[in-house]
Amino acid sequence: MNFKLKDIIVFEDDSIIALNKPPGVLSIPDREASEPSLKALLQQLYPGIYTVHRLDKDTSGLIIFAKTATAHKHFSRQFEERKTVKIYLGLLIGSVAPAQGTIDQPIAENMTKRGTMLIHKRGKPAITDYEVLKDFKLYSWVQFRIHTGRTHQIRVHARYLGYPLVGDPVYGDGRSILLSSFKNKFKLGKDVLEEKPMLGRLALHAFQLKITDESGGLLELEAPLYKDMKVTIMQMEKFLKK
Repeated sequence: MNFKLKDIIVFEDDSIIALNKPPGVLSIPDREASEPSLKALLQQLYPGIYTVHRLDKDTSGLIIFAKTATAHKHFSRQFEERKTVKIYLGLLIGSVAPAQGTIDQPIAENMTKRGTMLIHKRGKPAITDYEVLKDFKLYSWVQFRIHTGRTHQIRVHARYLGYPLVGDPVYGDGRSILLSSFKNKFKLGKDVLEEKPMLGRLALHAFQLKITDESGGLLELEAPLYKDMKVTIMQMEKFLKK
């Protein structure tokens, strides 16, 4: 892993540790335990660490782990009872219309393509609020609030809406974002043979979490965007103004 645990800690107390998960890293070990995960990394420091929730491997952002069994029960219950406020930021392909709304469509496992999900009446309820923060015409910078925590929920709902997430290889076209695709008169630097993508991964980030701590106080956590997403949005603001 090309990062240090101490560099991605967002918040820590006696109950929980909150991390800004880098993209491409597993939250918890997979069945084969073939790749490193945040949980395995944490277990080296805290042998009794508990999983509260998880993020997709390719999604970056805020994730919390509990340090005690009572904390695990306390925080997990809030996720199960939908008492948390979970805010994500994502870049979608196209000019999203309407600019805000709620997607209430059940999500089920895709029986013909294992490991993927789809909208289906046999699925579990899934509710996502969305709001366009910036419309770049070619792309839309969108805030999501999820009221349920289904696998791939935002990714499946974005596709249902007709505007899949940038860089999604399963529910979108999986393409990276190149600066040359929207900057006029783009030129490669001297001795540079090939343009590197500005954003070469799933454009989804778990941004904020509001949850009640063990003493009953409101805990508001936030994970800053990683540089690739931050730079991409800045360049779009510069070159894709209305």
